Amino acid sequence: MAKNLVWALVVLVVNFGGCFTEGVNNTTFSTRPDVVSIAAILTFDSIIGKVAKIALEAAIEDVNSDPTVLNGTKLKITLHDSKYNGFLSMMAALQVMETDAVALIGPQTSVLAHVISHVANELQVPLLSFTATDPALSSLQYPFFVRTTHSDLYQMAAIADIVRYYEWRQVIAIYIDDDHGRNGIISLGDQLAARGCKISHKAPIKPLATKTDISDVLVQVALLESRVLVVHTYANWGLDILEVAKSLEMMDNGYVWIATNWLSGVIDISSPLPLNTTDIMQGFITLRAYTEDSKLKRKFASEWRNLTTFGLSTYSLYAYDTVWLLARALDAYFDQGGNISFSKDDKLKGLKGEILNLYSLSIFDGGNLLLQDILNVKMKGLTGSFEFTSDKDLVFPAYEVLNVIGTGVRKIGYWSNFSGLSAIPPETVNTKPSRQSSSSEPLNAVIWPGQTIQKPRGWVFPENGKQLEIGVPKRVSYQEFVGQSKNSDGFKGYCIDVFTAAVNLLPYAVPYKFQSFGDGVKNPSNTKLVGLINTGVYDAAVGDIAITTNRTRLADFSQPFIESGLVVVAPVRRSNSSTWSFLRPFSPLMWTVSGIFFIVVGTVVWILEHRINDEFRGPPRKQIVTVLWFSFSTLFSSHRENTLSTLGRMVLILWLFVVLIINSSYTASLTSILTVQKLYSPIKGIDSLMASKVPIGYQENSFVRNYLIAEYGIHEARLIPLSLPQDFEKALRDGPDNGGVAAVVDERAYVELFLSTRCDFSIVGQEFTKNGWGFAFPRDSPLAADISTAILKLSENGELQRIHDKWLMRSACSSQGTKFEVDQLELTSFKGLFFICGIVCFLALAIYIALIIRQFYKHYPMLSETSGRNVRSGPLQTFVSFVDEKEETIRARSKRKYSEGSSSRAEVDNASIQNYKCSRLDLSSNNS
Repeated sequence: MAKNLVWALVVLVVNFGGCFTEGVNNTTFSTRPDVVSIAAILTFDSIIGKVAKIALEAAIEDVNSDPTVLNGTKLKITLHDSKYNGFLSMMAALQVMETDAVALIGPQTSVLAHVISHVANELQVPLLSFTATDPALSSLQYPFFVRTTHSDLYQMAAIADIVRYYEWRQVIAIYIDDDHGRNGIISLGDQLAARGCKISHKAPIKPLATKTDISDVLVQVALLESRVLVVHTYANWGLDILEVAKSLEMMDNGYVWIATNWLSGVIDISSPLPLNTTDIMQGFITLRAYTEDSKLKRKFASEWRNLTTFGLSTYSLYAYDTVWLLARALDAYFDQGGNISFSKDDKLKGLKGEILNLYSLSIFDGGNLLLQDILNVKMKGLTGSFEFTSDKDLVFPAYEVLNVIGTGVRKIGYWSNFSGLSAIPPETVNTKPSRQSSSSEPLNAVIWPGQTIQKPRGWVFPENGKQLEIGVPKRVSYQEFVGQSKNSDGFKGYCIDVFTAAVNLLPYAVPYKFQSFGDGVKNPSNTKLVGLINTGVYDAAVGDIAITTNRTRLADFSQPFIESGLVVVAPVRRSNSSTWSFLRPFSPLMWTVSGIFFIVVGTVVWILEHRINDEFRGPPRKQIVTVLWFSFSTLFSSHRENTLSTLGRMVLILWLFVVLIINSSYTASLTSILTVQKLYSPIKGIDSLMASKVPIGYQENSFVRNYLIAEYGIHEARLIPLSLPQDFEKALRDGPDNGGVAAVVDERAYVELFLSTRCDFSIVGQEFTKNGWGFAFPRDSPLAADISTAILKLSENGELQRIHDKWLMRSACSSQGTKFEVDQLELTSFKGLFFICGIVCFLALAIYIALIIRQFYKHYPMLSETSGRNVRSGPLQTFVSFVDEKEETIRARSKRKYSEGSSSRAEVDNASIQNYKCSRLDLSSNNS
């Protein structure tokens, strides 16, 4: 009946939302009234309610005793007891609205806050709560709800960081099944998922549960494998949960208990705790809202001891700051001209006396303005900086990470939303951004349940007597890797020995039994085996299981215990020497380019030496022979001609270096061809298979078929499934012309075993994939990580190699000592040398031509005067003749011309003197 009445009330209030208008009956006070009424809804019987009541009354007294806060206006608070009852809380809220209160503090629980927020919204009365931490209350649905503490969203982020810090993957959430518990755990799940972790099981406890109800839930939890338990509840029921867990021996070694801040509140308020109470929480990790130390806080702590015997908790601090927040907001409200006025709604007149006398409810006219003033307050309180973000959350959420030891707690670190986990206080980290990494400031040591300092691994095998069902492929080939024993149902092989050795290294017992998978007629599909793990048929899979992309979508894999990529196997034959073996070191293009460069370099040297070196002059036929002889004789450094020009010597020195490299490479390659026995195959690797149309073999039921089709585009008609190694051998020997295959593509581990006794085949080309074999486990299985660690230990101590040698070290071809044929030396290897040589030749010619042209223009006038031929021929022919002429002749002609010019000038001067003298004599005779 009471439940129906509450719902009827909520429906009525919601239906009348937005219909409240200013009525004719208004209650209005002066701008600065003498008294302002506020109200609070608490649960007096709870420990939080008791200390909150004391803190609220102390805050009211301090505000009223300070005339500078409200300028003479006094606050009056009315306290209401909800008694853990939603219906009574609703009645208290309605009574508050009838008393013309301008604000409501409380309620304690998020469940009641959800209900009362609807009333606050409709009557426009700000609702301030320092204990309702449900993140859902921050939604736009509750505009008049103001949380004066930190949301559970940040607390759950801190817990998720703790889980990740200690490298756990899964947790079990124990919570009260109401709005507070459910929404808090939803936030925890989101935060864990963002860090690669998850909630493996949710264990809800019904509200007002008895110890028997709690025991039923925890018994189910004890049967699960996860041992990391997060408890999100209320203080009263939290202690009952711990007491029941203690009786079920769930506080022993191996468990991890993480409690939200309800536990720190119990410890702080009830300190010192009775021994029987502290005994049930030893080794717990809990959080406490971080409040910065200040003079104001120390003063209040001193006064608190005079007010009560309860310990000082963060609940008391936030309750005290909530009253001061409201007082400062009211002061700003009055400064803005706000009045305390309420309005009646005419639409409720007809309900007078019918349902709870709803007509007596009033709307606070200044509710919106007061709400904004509350959100705009910035002050220094007992808890530190008190300021709201745009999302109506308090700034700088931070927590202390505590470890319960003995009769108290030990601080092991801090958490804040800007620094994560750290061993130093948040305000220190905030002032030093370079130290905001949690990894650089690890948490202090923890004493875990069972009085141990060794970090629990966080999970165990379920205590229900069930062994792990491990699927093992029942192979018909390559049973050295995994095979079933003939005289028993057991399995043997390389993979089985590796798994057994890894399990033996684990610090705990792993009960398991192998189950064969396959019909024993043909090799089973390992992809299907892994898929059965995902469906729950098997708990793990052990065998020659390659780690591929598709399989990782079905299960988690351990560290690879053997490397095994895909390779191509083809028949090979020995490569014998022939008559023309001396040509094999270089490719045809290399031979061609080398010959061209011999001629080019010889021609360049001839051009540079022709005008100054008699050895490079003569009839055209002789010069052609000289160029060819000089070019190819440099191959053996046996050229007879000397170079005289600087440019010619530079070109020749560089060319001799190139020749040295070519000679050395040719000699080494030819020696290898003639002395080292090599193998030859027309198949060069996966690329040549893709370019051809020949059939390709693969191991039946292997992932190779789909891989070649999807990744390399090979038509499925070309792929031939083969089962046994004998089938591989026969198909390769027959070849594609006789119904066989040209090559086989398989994993290297199988191929090496296949080739150990078959010397007529070989791996051709390079390994074209990189993967390995691992053991498969269900998604997020913690056993996968532990097995991986064990495999690494096996590799480090040499045991993995010993197991490999036991099963796989057999080779009848080990003394063969042959190598696969190496390709010819290509031009690419010498491209740089030829390029440098070509550049030098070009520069030498360019410099030489520039010098010739300069010299030609210097001597051209002289050539025109002394050669009648130049009159008839043009400048080009003259230049060609000039270039072909020996440089000594040009210089001699220049000197001779200079001498002849000097003699002519002397004769002219003598004739002029004689003419002058004759003129003077004639003039004298005439005068006489």
